[in-house]
Amino acid sequence: MAGDTAWSPPADTATIIDELFTWFKEHQRPFPWRSVDDPWQLLVLEVMSQQTQLDRVTEPWLQFVEQWPTPASLADAERAAVLSFWSDHRLGYNRRARFLHEAAERLVREYDGVLPREPAELESLPGVGPYTANAVASFAFNTGGPVIDTNVKRVLFRAFDIEDDRSAYEEVSDVLTADVDIGTWNGAIMELGGVACETTPRCDVAACPLRRWCVAYQHGDFTAPDVPTQPPFEGSRRQYRGRVLKALSNEEPQPIATLGPRIKVSFDPTAETDLAWLQDLLDDMATDGLVEVDGGQVALPR
Repeated sequence: MAGDTAWSPPADTATIIDELFTWFKEHQRPFPWRSVDDPWQLLVLEVMSQQTQLDRVTEPWLQFVEQWPTPASLADAERAAVLSFWSDHRLGYNRRARFLHEAAERLVREYDGVLPREPAELESLPGVGPYTANAVASFAFNTGGPVIDTNVKRVLFRAFDIEDDRSAYEEVSDVLTADVDIGTWNGAIMELGGVACETTPRCDVAACPLRRWCVAYQHGDFTAPDVPTQPPFEGSRRQYRGRVLKALSNEEPQPIATLGPRIKVSFDPTAETDLAWLQDLLDDMATDGLVEVDGGQVALPR
């Protein structure tokens, strides 16, 4: 995306959304807040997880919302107790505990202890920025818009080959979410960036649903805004392409299922997912003129 040129979405955008949502339903990590729609508990989660990995906040979050299940209960607590909880659980960035306590006091004072539905009002609370406000609004009320964090940027940058520019991320996100449940989208795209499209991507291992469209997956270049250099070669798609060429060197055509274990130790020729992964890899190589695939057989071009 360059200059004033608008981003053109793939023709099958609806399919992209369906694939992403299906993947999210089947592969999301089973965090205890997945089934929670209580706005206060979700605000606690979003504040607690700022600059902190989700795995680290699971137990603290459960204990916090049990001890202070409403804004009123936290507002009635001593500031020292809240800070001690934060420190005892090694959550770091202790100002977040103070902000959360102040937010609870304001919610009680100005909103009768009920969280507002709109991101703009949520953003007026202490310690709540645009990202947190949008996240809470989308998960609790299905209001607001798409969230854009580091994980989301990495997915969009790699998949759709856009500029590393805030307006570009917003444009792409707005187009893709025009007719979808915003809470599900935010949860799915963040989860994808957290478990599949990581700094070192796990495209095949995590069964990334965007592989069919992803520019980075097609070309093997997984640099991203937070990944300024080429990720490790070990386990990369580039490595497997090289192994295919080496395995076929000076040999007659061989069955695809026989080739699989030679390039990937964990390859199971009876598993449909492994066969599909290898077929996709070989199709890409065939498109690039590196191999020939014919009737279940693969060979170097002659």
